[in-house]
Amino acid sequence: MRDQADAADMRIYRSIFDGVLSRRLAPGTKLPEPELCELFGVGRAVVRRALEKLAYDGIVVLRPNKGAVIAQPTREETREVFEARRSVERALVELAAERASSADIAALREQLNQEHEAMHRFDQPSWARLASEFHLRIAALAGNAILLQYLNELVSRCSLIVGVYEPAGNAPCEHDEHTAILDCLERRDAKGAAAHMNAHLQGLEARIETTRMPGTKSLAHLLGIEKVQ
Repeated sequence: MRDQADAADMRIYRSIFDGVLSRRLAPGTKLPEPELCELFGVGRAVVRRALEKLAYDGIVVLRPNKGAVIAQPTREETREVFEARRSVERALVELAAERASSADIAALREQLNQEHEAMHRFDQPSWARLASEFHLRIAALAGNAILLQYLNELVSRCSLIVGVYEPAGNAPCEHDEHTAILDCLERRDAKGAAAHMNAHLQGLEARIETTRMPGTKSLAHLLGIEKVQ
């Protein structure tokens, strides 16, 4: 039973997270617990666990006596998140350049192939997820669990910011920029990898716009699912 509850938690989490990345869920969109229970055919305890994890990752805000809404990052928060992420990722990619094995590099090449395929079939949620995973896989190769934990939180917050504020049609991460970073890792060029990573994240931040407003469509439509009968 616990495994089923965990699976339901993640189904709700992924539906909402993907709804943000695919731009169906705008900042400020309300996430009423009763409606989520009906849509997913689960009890409130399951919905609350999913919303609590989303709140921990900075994707939603839980308002006392008012329910959950998709978070609305401010310009200042956006600046601070990207500033922190650049600092953390520069350190991580330098360590990864020193510690990654040939097998690790090959696995990252395969990751880039999957990212490229998702991009060309216009699968925005998969594309965005693979782009984030590329950064996290590099971070894991650095061998510093504390920095990796910090980056996990920052990537979640960046995913929200990019998903709701980047102009439509842009990649969440530019594929060629990922390739340049990986090429440096393969050459054990730590400084080059850090420079490319820094420029990559600066470019991503520069594409952010904060003019999008919450939508008015039904929650079922925004999540891209049909109600459970």
